Amino acid sequence: MVNYDGRTFRPHGAGAHVPQARYYQDGNLIWGEFAGGHVRRGSLTGTCSPDGTLDFAYCMVCDGGEIVSGRCRSTPRLLADGRIRLTEEWERFAPPDRGVSYLEEVVPNSSGARVGPARIPDNDDVVGRQR
Repeated sequence: MVNYDGRTFRPHGAGAHVPQARYYQDGNLIWGEFAGGHVRRGSLTGTCSPDGTLDFAYCMVCDGGEIVSGRCRSTPRLLADGRIRLTEEWERFAPPDRGVSYLEEVVPNSSGARVGPARIPDNDDVVGRQR
């Protein structure tokens, strides 16, 4: 099972002003908090299957005051540099929408600052399960 406890993720290929999520885990129970970009505050809670797939519900409050809720299934892939990429298949309840997005783990550099990938990895950089 992948251990998500204490890991931080942000949208793949995104700039500096985007939401970042911090995940926590106790056994198969996962939860997280996120904020940034147009999201003032968000949270998620759900479960982690033995293969590391996450199933959770989320809710958030956006800058304009909108309250958004939905559900998501996140499938992990291990990148060559040891970070995790999550493929998120999400559904928003109101206004209704669905889609796929990608998050990548953010890791601290030697100064303690959190950084993402230096470049966008291609499929040759991916280790593990292919979609």
